[in-house]
Amino acid sequence: MDQTTTRRKFLQAGTTLVAAAAAGAQPLSALASAPVDELGFLAAVDLAAMLRNKEIGSEELARYFIARIEQYDKKLNAIVVRDFDRALEAARRADSLMAKGQIAGPLHGLPMTIKESYDIAGLPTTWGIPEAAQNIASADSAVVERFKSAGALFLGKTNVPLNLGDFQSFNDIYGTTNNPWDLTRTPGGSSGGSAAALAAGLTGLESGSDIGGSIRNPAHFCGVYGHKPTLGIVSSRGHQPPGVPANPQHPDLAVVGPMARSADDLSMALDVVAGAHRLMSPGWRLELPEPRMQSLKGLRVALWPDDTMAPVSQEIVERIDLIGTQLSSLGAKVSDSARPGFAAKAAHETYLGILDGMTTGAASKLSFFDYQRLDGHRGGLRLAWQNFFKQWDVLICPTAATPAFKQDQGTLGTRTIPVNGEQRPYFEQVFWAGLATLSYLPSTVFPSGLSKAGLPIGLQAIGAEFSDRTTIEFARLMAQEFGGYQPPPGYR
Repeated sequence: MDQTTTRRKFLQAGTTLVAAAAAGAQPLSALASAPVDELGFLAAVDLAAMLRNKEIGSEELARYFIARIEQYDKKLNAIVVRDFDRALEAARRADSLMAKGQIAGPLHGLPMTIKESYDIAGLPTTWGIPEAAQNIASADSAVVERFKSAGALFLGKTNVPLNLGDFQSFNDIYGTTNNPWDLTRTPGGSSGGSAAALAAGLTGLESGSDIGGSIRNPAHFCGVYGHKPTLGIVSSRGHQPPGVPANPQHPDLAVVGPMARSADDLSMALDVVAGAHRLMSPGWRLELPEPRMQSLKGLRVALWPDDTMAPVSQEIVERIDLIGTQLSSLGAKVSDSARPGFAAKAAHETYLGILDGMTTGAASKLSFFDYQRLDGHRGGLRLAWQNFFKQWDVLICPTAATPAFKQDQGTLGTRTIPVNGEQRPYFEQVFWAGLATLSYLPSTVFPSGLSKAGLPIGLQAIGAEFSDRTTIEFARLMAQEFGGYQPPPGYR
């Protein structure tokens, strides 16, 4: 499906099923068979174009999304902080400016939501921590500022797990968020509310954060797109735990980045939010390289479908193999054995060491000397990845070990998930997030179709540092060739 069609063309065209790519499974390009007749499933670029072309007003669109939230979010519990009155005021201002021929930016009048962990002045920022339930932000985060400067308005904020530390999204303040594809399953974490709201058509655009797959994992579980940027290209000011002073630069490992229903949306959103941090802006400029490819033909693609460090369900392994076959038939150079020049176990241990220091706070046993040692090892890994990406354009690998699993709110340290009939440690699958996170690499998660059980399978496209436009463009080309986002049943 062409992700840039207007609503009118979208409604006229509808969508069709493509022949099955693998026996017994949903086809790689499986899309809904009936025409989609609701605005909630359009890409943000299409909604923004409709607003600019005056096919719809901002207030009209905001009221449309509010009605959908009120209709569908009772069972999802995705948008847990609602700011409808201020959103409608902003929408009316946007319509007034549009009537005068004044456009604030590429997102003029677009209603969106954002992860609860971002500061929006006047709204709570709790990170799901009960003791922070009354923590009200006094200023907007840098990302919110940039979205507003581009013309977007905020309907509210979406749910997270306690302290953003889970592959599920529940906490004692806001309760549990469910997956729109199956309400008994997790939407992922920690940007689970973001992904669920997008998938169900309750918002125009979203933004999450990621240190251990928190953008990528929910995008995979809910069948939407997510982009973990190269570290440092998007300011995380105003995205910090309650009580922690806003950092004008960026912490190690952790990034903030867009989530959406199309790769075009990711590209547009990244253009809006990427740029210098406040302290660096006097002398720092960002110039991301253009995509390495214009088509899938001639693309150099490495596949990493499975690893003993974190076994993956056979169905996901087969999906990656299938994509490799499809790409090869289109003229891409594909390898399932090419790897960067380092031991995966050593790299993962380095990631876990730094991650522990980042996430356990005062309880961490990581000394500054230990951090310096791990950071030195990471420097060698970054060089190895740099050499690897001289030979390959993208690396495709799993996002998590399985499709969305059943909700499990048992003791965190004792949880397991079933992988190929075997119970595996719950956090073992963070290995797949760490491949990109440790070495600052960009990673774009794209939908690849449904599992045999009818659940989304999203895969990572990882690229070289600062090749964010390449991984996003790859995701766009994949959607163009094989299909991308599809709405879950029951939301139209």
